[in-house]
Amino acid sequence: MTVPSILLNSQTRIPQLGFGVFQIDPSDTVEAVLHAFEVGYRHIDTAQMYGNEREVGQAIAKSGLPRDEIFVTSKLNNSNHEPDDVRSTFAGTLDALGLDRIDLFLIHWPLPTRYGGDYVSTWSTMAELAQDGRASAVGVSNFQPDHLRRIVEETGVVPAVNQVEVHPYFTNEDVRRADAQHGIATEAWSPIAQGGVLDDPTITEIAEKHGKSTAQVTLRWHVERGDIIFPKSVTPERIKANFEIFDFSLTPDEVNAISALDKGEDGRTGPNPDVFDYIP
Repeated sequence: MTVPSILLNSQTRIPQLGFGVFQIDPSDTVEAVLHAFEVGYRHIDTAQMYGNEREVGQAIAKSGLPRDEIFVTSKLNNSNHEPDDVRSTFAGTLDALGLDRIDLFLIHWPLPTRYGGDYVSTWSTMAELAQDGRASAVGVSNFQPDHLRRIVEETGVVPAVNQVEVHPYFTNEDVRRADAQHGIATEAWSPIAQGGVLDDPTITEIAEKHGKSTAQVTLRWHVERGDIIFPKSVTPERIKANFEIFDFSLTPDEVNAISALDKGEDGRTGPNPDVFDYIP
């Protein structure tokens, strides 16, 4: 199957489906990523916070795939927001991955209650990484509309991507709308609400009509809405099943029925970015 790609505002193309390694133990990461490559994934999403960048790099080296066929994303740890720390730890990310360039590097969380509320200088430093070519694109993660507005107004640099929680129980439309207004691509983390939507009656009924699993239908819903997704699993069968979402389509009514499951803030499974302040 051919995975569709999205053209970012950096003129970089990103595969719409990727493989996430969040919560995959470093000891399991090489095998999981290699299996994902065998299935056909070419987009890998990791982070400094995940502790498995080095293993992702080992899998890339072992795969034998040409570098320009693989899209690699990583993210800045919450403890590294000071400009000098951005620069030094980004160099560490490249070293861990064994790469001289990364395709996308994100601020993992805005942390508006930390660092004196200054995530703008962090973003300015991130922009330097794209200017010198070591990052093909830079973006953000978990940024709310006000956070986006501030960094764009104060730096003039628009993120390529905003990676945020999105799933049928938390469609996060305000953020998706703000992303679209700025020309920022939305990436959806927790695309199946940590499994919370898999027994939903509406999704189950649609899945039965298509002869697909509820996970496949939910992932297809994201794709139909134009978002980028990167489900994670260490189970070979599930890694393969998550990839098999391009041989069917949902009708507009089915997409709308799934979108109508939104519970607003009550559907959120992760932290609220306005107050999240964890620093490891």
